[in-house]
Amino acid sequence: MDDLGEALTLGKDRLVMMGGGNPARIPEMQEIWRKRVAELANEKPEELDCVLADYDQPVGSPGFREAVATFLRDQFGWDLGPENVAITNGGQTAFFFLLNRFAGEMEDGSERKILLPLVPEYIGYGDQGVGTPELFDSRKPMIEEIGERSFKYRIDFDQLDAGPEHGAIVVSRPTNPSSNVLTDEEIARLREIANEQGIPLIIDNAYGLPFPGVIFDEATPVWDENIILTLSLSKLGLPGTRTGIVIARPEIVKEVRSMTAIVGLANNNVGQAIARPFLESGEMATLSQEVVMPFYRERSEEALALAEKYLPDDISWRVHQSEGAFFLWFWFPDLPITTKELYQRLKASGLIVVPGEYFFFGLDTEGWDHAQQCIRVSYTQPMDKVEQGMKILAETLQNL
Repeated sequence: MDDLGEALTLGKDRLVMMGGGNPARIPEMQEIWRKRVAELANEKPEELDCVLADYDQPVGSPGFREAVATFLRDQFGWDLGPENVAITNGGQTAFFFLLNRFAGEMEDGSERKILLPLVPEYIGYGDQGVGTPELFDSRKPMIEEIGERSFKYRIDFDQLDAGPEHGAIVVSRPTNPSSNVLTDEEIARLREIANEQGIPLIIDNAYGLPFPGVIFDEATPVWDENIILTLSLSKLGLPGTRTGIVIARPEIVKEVRSMTAIVGLANNNVGQAIARPFLESGEMATLSQEVVMPFYRERSEEALALAEKYLPDDISWRVHQSEGAFFLWFWFPDLPITTKELYQRLKASGLIVVPGEYFFFGLDTEGWDHAQQCIRVSYTQPMDKVEQGMKILAETLQNL
């Protein structure tokens, strides 16, 4: 995070930032947020005063929670209300609460873990356990090689083995880092397994449906009382507002409320105030489908074309099928060093990526070279920067 922060602030002229999850500044979305902030400042100063000068409820603004519930009810017909919605200071905080709620030492003294059906998985989950260093029980994916340059991860259900030692099943959709989108069939099987075990299925929708909707293929959003969804305003272009959203049955919402009160007293009001009217009008769905998703799909296609253009033909490389999110996930089967070492070489040459080793937590990767052969590359920067980064990556690989 220090390197990512330096690249975004101090090192813009000397470092190409293709490592973090910071969203792109989409001009149409930036203009929408500016107008909404100006509206609050110039036309609704009393509302702005409340946003800036008052603590909100630990569970979130009543108006925003009602807007979220109504939006999801109208979009998908889900039977939920504001009692099913809790707000947190970003999705990372939501997962800190949820992972420690459903794993670690239970009230009866037993130990439970989070089952990750497929890694690589989001790096931000990795060190979340409080007093429980081994919070995760992860599974290797099946790797389907597609053509000469592509591949895709799939859940190996034969090796899943969910049992009483698991407190919850966790997936992200699309998955950060690989952009993998679990199929509707995979999600349906996970729901069935979670119900059989009497544990929740937690789905991280930070990049997914219904907003910001950065999924390039068909996928059906799902929710029931045994599913916990997390959403975020960050990938819509509001990461600085730190607004996470938890959709769950009422007793879990109450627990999240209590944890927020203990850890942070209240939530950030600003993101909720900015986004609420777009949920109330339903415009959030249109913005996601017609502005945000097409922007990233085009960026993905351009970044893939640059990879094909610059990466050497005489070395072995593949890239995960680009199905959503903001990243390309490269696999170099014949890499003679680890990607941690590759990261340092790329950084010295002016390119910041994220080495893949960090995404395979909860799994003994000894003897499995794949976990040391992947990197995550973001394509949210302007395309001239992405092209510069691809050139640096290609030159470094060729030198190796």
